[in-house]
This record gives sequence, structure tokens and C-alpha cells, in this order.
Amino acid sequence: MAKAAALLFSLALVISLLLICMAEGRIFADETPQTPSCEAIHGVKANETCFSVQQVFKLTPGEFGAINPNLVCDKLFIGQWLCVAGSS
Repeated sequence: MAKAAALLFSLALVISLLLICMAEGRIFADETPQTPSCEAIHGVKANETCFSVQQVFKLTPGEFGAINPNLVCDKLFIGQWLCVAGSS
């Protein structure tokens, strides 16, 4: 009888902890990921790099990367549109 009571108590404790963890996860979870908003664009010209575009438009690497997600700077091509002003 004592074994069954201990097992029931352990099961109730585990379920309680599981419910608390699920509730806490919902409270602190980021609701929706922010998508970047572009307000001005620039077409890449010959011999331009991400670094040179950042300098011309006075952007930090972090700002530039945030408004141009998934950009591969090693593979820029002439005419490619880059966001140079916006929010992330």
C-alpha cells in the first residue's frame, strides 16, 4: 500500500512539474519572429562588396545583416538588390 502511494505521489509530482514547465515556456516564448522591413534599396554595381555598401550607407555589419537576411556577401552580382535602410 505504501509503495502504491509513493508511486502515485511521484506520478503527480512529475505531471505537476511538466505542466509548470509548459506554462513557463509559453510565458517567456517569443511570440512572433520579427521580419525585416526594407525602406530603401540599392542595386549592386561592378566591384561593390557588402563592406563598401555598408560604408557608403553608414551601416554597421549587424544592421546590414539584419535588414538583408540570408545574404551571401561572397556571391553578390551586378544588379542584385540590397536593402540599405529599414528595420529588423
